[in-house]
Amino acid sequence: MQIAQREGWVLIALDSPIDLSTPAGEAVAGVLAVFGQLERRLIGERTRDGLAVKRAEGVRLGRPPALPDDVRSRIRAEREEGKTLRAIAAALNDDHVATAHGGKAWYPSSVRAVLTSRP
Repeated sequence: MQIAQREGWVLIALDSPIDLSTPAGEAVAGVLAVFGQLERRLIGERTRDGLAVKRAEGVRLGRPPALPDDVRSRIRAEREEGKTLRAIAAALNDDHVATAHGGKAWYPSSVRAVLTSRP
């Protein structure tokens, strides 16, 4: 609204009868914007509180692991043996081990992601 006012053009809300070219219309739009921001913040709080309750109940949040446990174990074991991320990725590619989401190849960054993810 401030940009429109500064540049001399008017916003038109097609789903609302508010005339933003008048002081009263600007005031109504400002109030609506404030309540929109309030609602966004309240939704955020409710979401955080709900997720905290689920975590406290021991519920695992997020997407389920797409990588089989044996591949995760192999990556961790090879890293514990001292292999580099690049060497682990090359070995996985040589053995034609499928990536978690159907990627064409393993990369050091994808190996790191497995190592830093929760089991």
